[in-house]
Amino acid sequence: MRLSRYFLPVMKDTPAEAQIVSHRLMLRAGLIRQMSSGIYAWLPLGHKVLQKISAIVSDEMAKAGAVELLMPTLQSADLWRESGRYDAYGEEMLRITDRHDRDMLFGPTNEEMITDIVRQELKSYKDLPLNLFHIQWKFRDEIRPRFGVMRGREFLMKDAYSFDLDFDASRLAYNKMFVAYLRMFDRMGLQAIPMRADTGPIGGDLSHEFIVLADTGESEVFLHKGLVEEPVPTEIDYEGDLTSIINSKTNRYAATDEIHDAAKFEAEVDEADRVTARGIEVGHIFHFGTKYSEPMNAKVQGPNGELIPLQMGSYGVGISRLLGAIVEASHDDDGIIWPEAVAPYQVGLISLRPKDETVSAACDDAYAKLTALGVDTLYDDRDERPGAKFATMDLIGLPWQMTIGPKGIEKGVVELKRRATGEKQELPLDKALELIAG
Repeated sequence: MRLSRYFLPVMKDTPAEAQIVSHRLMLRAGLIRQMSSGIYAWLPLGHKVLQKISAIVSDEMAKAGAVELLMPTLQSADLWRESGRYDAYGEEMLRITDRHDRDMLFGPTNEEMITDIVRQELKSYKDLPLNLFHIQWKFRDEIRPRFGVMRGREFLMKDAYSFDLDFDASRLAYNKMFVAYLRMFDRMGLQAIPMRADTGPIGGDLSHEFIVLADTGESEVFLHKGLVEEPVPTEIDYEGDLTSIINSKTNRYAATDEIHDAAKFEAEVDEADRVTARGIEVGHIFHFGTKYSEPMNAKVQGPNGELIPLQMGSYGVGISRLLGAIVEASHDDDGIIWPEAVAPYQVGLISLRPKDETVSAACDDAYAKLTALGVDTLYDDRDERPGAKFATMDLIGLPWQMTIGPKGIEKGVVELKRRATGEKQELPLDKALELIAG
């Protein structure tokens, strides 16, 4: 993509309303713009990152056996009355009445809707196990939206729902999602720590949050130092190793946020092993058995002909929130530092003299070769000062910067900069391409 044809409205000054790093940098780097309180438009650069994150999430869900569908944003209030949550959910739910005076709501989550879909279609235990997921916009009417996309009202979320015949099979489905989450965050360059959590308005008997440690995290967390020194492994067996890992890493190593019983944690963990930090929740999984299937009569015929209520779990990842968490965890004074897997472009190609025919020809050649290699490249061909171009590239944080100018052409080299380290080297174009593509 040529920057002269792109829409990238970067800002030099820090917006006054932005209180945390991710909000400031996402505004300055032209990823988002606020449309109203807690509601943002995702500009082209930010939208590309959302797509990268969504692709990783979808891939890991598929590898864990989940099947993708798409449910609507608006839901019937009658379904929530069946489950008993319509009045219990609280004022965060945006309730709507259509022109026929039917009660509707802008979905904050989809347990009721997915249960309705499944109860109509699943008839026999032979149809199980089943795990369905979608990536869809949600709305929760936060009383004080703040911190940009970290605490917005509208947000993009992946939610998955597992259906099984009995408790043991349902817990196995939970374990699969637990591991899939560890792998998912690892692919994004994040160390996400699992934490035993309250089930809240979702309900159930077991729940884990996944938090990313960041100095600007929303919650104070208390955790065993082993969680930082020895991250939970991602190559583990669902049925064997996972049980001990869940017990050791999230009970003995229990990370707990400020709304949980920190005193109990302090009593269970030696003071020398305790660490206090701040964290950002990026995922939340729940095992809730028959909480929804019983009241909504979601049952299948068992092997002996009896009707058995489905055992269920739900598994959420805040994709738009995750983007903010990545920025919080990976930035410096000059801007964002994107992990390669989620970067909107892999290379920022900078022309120092776009009006110089020789320089333009060399840049066009490099751009064509990068494109042929499948390297997503943002080509800054604007007639701007070099300093402004360098500042923009540092701000938007692409993993590589390739600079081409008259002096380099004379020497037969391009300058290649690694954004994460700031390391620069002069290389012939073919060597630079090998390094980037390798």
